[in-house]
Amino acid sequence: MASPGFVLALVAALLAVAVSGLPAAAQDYPNRPVKIIVPFGPGGPADVTARQIGSILQESFGQPFVIENRTGAGGVIGTLEVAKAPADGYTLLMMSNTQTANESLVPQRKYELMRDLAPIAPVNYSDLVIVVHPAVPAKTLQEFIALAKSQPGKLNYASSGQGTPYHMAGELFKTMAGIDLVHVPYRNSGEARSGVIGGQVQMMIDAVPAMAPNIGENQVRALATTGTARSTVLKNVPTVIEAGVPGYEATIWLGLMAPAGTPKPVIDKLNAAVNAAIKRPDIVKLWTDQGAVPMAMSPEEFDKFLRGDIVKWAEVVKKFDKTQ
Repeated sequence: MASPGFVLALVAALLAVAVSGLPAAAQDYPNRPVKIIVPFGPGGPADVTARQIGSILQESFGQPFVIENRTGAGGVIGTLEVAKAPADGYTLLMMSNTQTANESLVPQRKYELMRDLAPIAPVNYSDLVIVVHPAVPAKTLQEFIALAKSQPGKLNYASSGQGTPYHMAGELFKTMAGIDLVHVPYRNSGEARSGVIGGQVQMMIDAVPAMAPNIGENQVRALATTGTARSTVLKNVPTVIEAGVPGYEATIWLGLMAPAGTPKPVIDKLNAAVNAAIKRPDIVKLWTDQGAVPMAMSPEEFDKFLRGDIVKWAEVVKKFDKTQ
């Protein structure tokens, strides 16, 4: 029989190996390709940003960061895929305020954001812009509001799907402006954008970086931006607040999450790499020129931010549910 001293020494040695193995796993991470799932269509802000960040992370870590679009159900399908993935840091989610809004909008989903996924880091945010097709007889936001009030339920607005920032911004605008618009959800932001450019719908609220080129080519008319200050990209376009809807504000923000249970050293390593990436002068300039602003937080700060955003959109959902 082994002596008590030998048993204690053996237990201590095993514990030491187990504890030392965690940092070692983080030091070795990643040692194979990492997948970033984008639960939205190609060409939108989440897809473009995921590819930009993925390229930098690939340079930093020396392993491929592969972007895969998993669309459907307003971002629920792709999010669920990540929630069910192994918690090893090799499957990540590029998410937005769609996911925080879905916590209230989609009660039947098979995951809970803050239970089944772990925050890594936010990436950036950008203001939105309210645009109309040139055939709409409204040159200003106030004229559009007056037009909508004169034709309740007759004007449409496009979004990239239920629960997306464009949908939520539209519902918030309807509520605060006191107008009745019909929501027309598309499968992705590219199709929604084409809908308003083609005149199938009258209005859309879209991300400034995505819609600015179409505004510049006079394919749509910009009425207002949704931040608290004017966009650096659309300096001649007033904010919604300036245009006569006090207190209105809406943005689209993006961030990264991993399956719950992903080792903390791996989360911290990814967080440090993302925060370094978004501070690069070339990225800052690129995003500034497009109207996007970097967001740097620790995992703990991002966790708090996400929980606050869930509460914020739950209140918005309650408000527009009462008007349906």
